[in-house]
Amino acid sequence: MQDMILEYVWAFLVGGALCAVGQVLIDLTKLTPARILTSYVVAGVILGAVGLYEPLVNFAGGGATVPLTGFGYLLSKGVREAVDQNGLIGAFMGGFTNAAVGISAAIFFGLIAALIFKSGSKINET
Repeated sequence: MQDMILEYVWAFLVGGALCAVGQVLIDLTKLTPARILTSYVVAGVILGAVGLYEPLVNFAGGGATVPLTGFGYLLSKGVREAVDQNGLIGAFMGGFTNAAVGISAAIFFGLIAALIFKSGSKINET
């Protein structure tokens, strides 16, 4: 029981630290949120490709896999596995195969949100 609680604590701390870095980048730089999000995915791909992100995933679990760096890690892991199985063509299909569920969920829930909520301009017209 104590091990499980400690696992949750580490997941919270690591995931919170990754999110806090993103918030600091938003607050202290002129980077747009889109550039920061893209940078997180690219960082996850690079760290996953060189083998540095997997130990963090093993240590922090969901705290490392849920943020966007985890998505990048998932893409790089899929590419590596597909290249090992299928050769060079695996570089083009491995990331999509590994991330298909997450991508499908994002599309599905985006569609549901679009159907439920009314779109409109955020500019106040007076």
